[in-house]
Amino acid sequence: MSLAILPAEPDLTDALPAQPSPERLKALALRRSSSAQALAQPGPTPEEQAAILRVGARVPDHGKLTPWRFIVIPPAAKTALVAQLKTIAAGRPDAETATAKLAKLAVPPFTVVVVSQPARDHKIPAWEQELSAGAVCMNLLHAADALGYGGSWITDWYAYDADAVKLLGLEDGERVAGFVHVGTQAAAPLERARPDLGDVVSYWAG
Repeated sequence: MSLAILPAEPDLTDALPAQPSPERLKALALRRSSSAQALAQPGPTPEEQAAILRVGARVPDHGKLTPWRFIVIPPAAKTALVAQLKTIAAGRPDAETATAKLAKLAVPPFTVVVVSQPARDHKIPAWEQELSAGAVCMNLLHAADALGYGGSWITDWYAYDADAVKLLGLEDGERVAGFVHVGTQAAAPLERARPDLGDVVSYWAG
């Protein structure tokens, strides 16, 4: 799909050189997830949604297995989904808390469920395939940010509850890698604590 806001899809024979961009580096250095419940209308247009998905799908994928897929939840369908999840939540031991957490799903105007579907009997380890699904979630956030929207990558009980994932249409061997929510930030998120590089970086010395 070729979109006006994105370059045309390259051909397999096209060379794709590095594209230095101080602006992009600055944006990456300052990126910050939004609270899902702080993502309001307007959400991305249909063209922007398609662009977000296209960028999301452009990730490292060892073996070119495409071990993930998207479930887009349109606003009208989301209303029905949340209503059915409330019924499931009511039967859980933590019913009150589980029901309250559905607000994070109900509020954002655009939601994509990233489903990990690794090929289990393949020479490429399932772990590497699952990491590719995580990269998809991150790229969706980068695309949303580049379009001026806020984004949130979360999971919650409905990503793991057997009845909930069945309702979403997941098949055996599939798992939710994340619910990626996109919308207009009601307010710019505040910075949070970040790890000190000295605590997480080491250098192998032989």
